[in-house]
Amino acid sequence: MSVHLRKKKIANGKVSLYLDFYPPIRKGDGKFTRREFLNRYLYEKPMTLDEKNHNKENILFAEGVKNRKEREILNEQDGIFNIQNKKRDFLEFFQDLCEKRKESDGNYGNWLSALHYLNSFTEGKCKMGDLTEDFCDRFKEYLLNANRLNTVKGLRLSHNSAQSYFNKFRCAINEATEARLLMENPLRNVKGIKQKDTKREFLTQEELQLLVQTECDMEALKNAAIFSALTGLRWSDIENLTWGDIQQTNGNYFIHIIQKKTSDVIMHPISNTSVEVLGQMGDSTERIFEGLKYSDSNNDKLKRWVLKAGIKKKITLHNFRHTYATLLLNQGADMFIVSKMLGHKDIKTTMIYAKVLSETKVKAANLIDIDL
Repeated sequence: MSVHLRKKKIANGKVSLYLDFYPPIRKGDGKFTRREFLNRYLYEKPMTLDEKNHNKENILFAEGVKNRKEREILNEQDGIFNIQNKKRDFLEFFQDLCEKRKESDGNYGNWLSALHYLNSFTEGKCKMGDLTEDFCDRFKEYLLNANRLNTVKGLRLSHNSAQSYFNKFRCAINEATEARLLMENPLRNVKGIKQKDTKREFLTQEELQLLVQTECDMEALKNAAIFSALTGLRWSDIENLTWGDIQQTNGNYFIHIIQKKTSDVIMHPISNTSVEVLGQMGDSTERIFEGLKYSDSNNDKLKRWVLKAGIKKKITLHNFRHTYATLLLNQGADMFIVSKMLGHKDIKTTMIYAKVLSETKVKAANLIDIDL
């Protein structure tokens, strides 16, 4: 790293002083720059004693700034906190983290929503130096109370949404700490928001069979939904699935893709039945579910199909993935294996599916019987 004092000619026989950095350094707004103008100028050809003294004073000032910048940069490279980072805009840093997740539709939307509430809480102004333990506690309470505060505005926030947004905030804080933009992690002693159990709708094997036997207004939608229930793939991965993504070895099929949500490369085994659902295989670059996309129109088709099958449950596209997890666990599949099949990072996420009313619980409930 080098810092040089440079001069640039301006009008009226004067030169402007600036610092030249190599390689570029990150500014307070998070962007990189090679130059930092000091808002000081020299006379290019000083004629009077005042002009010479003016030049001398400004050169001394510029040298002092240069030396301080060099120390700050070297300290940061050595892992010593740069005090100037306190002035950096945390909201812009958060916005940059949002943009990095733009390819992940659901995740990107959650990050933007978290940023919306953070902007509202801070009234659009938040520097790194503002992030204290008290700040984090107050933001957590703000999210938890948002369903009461925002009801009038029609922005009711559920408890689990508050938990999700606070987790995004925590993730941003952790990244800022790792980048040495914070002297210490203000969330170190702040407890997170516990997720509340929610009703996760799923289909029984009999209901899934009913859907297979029921016509749908859109064949690609029907096949994709059944395929999701048989493989556990997320809808974001199913949408753009190609025939080349389905491979076979030793008579067994598997899907080889990069998951859209996690960016992980997976070799996901699938059953022969799930492949049969797809019909005749096409060209390797051809989309399997051509014309399929997430839309209100297709959601309406899904609702009509489920009702036509005589199923009264409120089923969404994601519930077919829930069905996959629930049916596997009900059939006695190992939870650790199911967790891996679903691509969960934490087995606690998978354990949520084990809380639903399983067939084994139903059988147990009917073990005691009396003649009435």
